[in-house]
Order: sequence, then C-alpha cells, then structure tokens
Amino acid sequence: MSTNSRRYCLLLSCVMACGLPSTLTAQNTGGQDAQQAGQDTKNAAKDTGSAVKKGSTKTYHATKEATTKAVDKTKEGTTKAANKTKEGTTKGYDKTKEGVEHAVNPKGVQASKQNDAVKESHQKANDNEKESTQKLKDSRPQ
Repeated sequence: MSTNSRRYCLLLSCVMACGLPSTLTAQNTGGQDAQQAGQDTKNAAKDTGSAVKKGSTKTYHATKEATTKAVDKTKEGTTKAANKTKEGTTKGYDKTKEGVEHAVNPKGVQASKQNDAVKESHQKANDNEKESTQKLKDSRPQ
C-alpha cells in the first residue's frame, strides 16, 4: 500500500472513531429531550387537574353556602309571615269579641282589652324567642 492510501485510511479511521461517540451522544440527548418533554407534559396535566379540582371544590362550597343561606332566609321569612298572620287573626278575633261584649256587657270591654293586650305581648315575646332560637340553629354549621 502506498503512503497516501495509508494516510487516507488513517484519516478515515480517525474521523469515524471521533464521529461515532458524538452520534451516540446526540442520540442520548434526543432521548433525554423526549423524556423531559414527556415529564413536562405529565406535570402540566397534574397542575391542570389540581386547578380544576380546586375550582370545583370552591364552587361546590360556595353553592352549598348560598343554598344554606337561602334556606335559612326562607325559613325566617316563613316564620315571620306565620307570626304576622297569627297576630292579625288574633287581633281580628279580639275585635270581634270586643264588639260582642260591647253589645252584651259594655262595662267588660275595658277589662277584655287589657287581657287581650297582655295576651298579645306574651305572644309577641314567644314569637321573638322562637325566631332567635331558629336564627341560632341556622347559624351553626351542619
């Protein structure tokens, strides 16, 4: 073999020897990049899932709280309406009774008015106590 061809073979061998490890390194880097990209995608999916869960939980609690508050307010309104109806009915009854007593026994009207006023004040106090108790029950967590 000639000297030129030996040099050519030696040069070719050196180029291949140096080029082979760099090719393997490039392949490892490509695999690592793909693995890192997969890991990044996995982490992003976890973060998104956590954010959705957190948002759903907040929405659930807010809805539950608003619903509970609405139920409590409806209960209070119903109680107040029932109490007002009861008071109106009682006053109507008392007025009718006073009219009959006035016709039958004019002197007994004043005593009847006083008894009715006492009865109404007791009734209002009892109703207020019931409302306060109901508000206290509604304010406690369930």
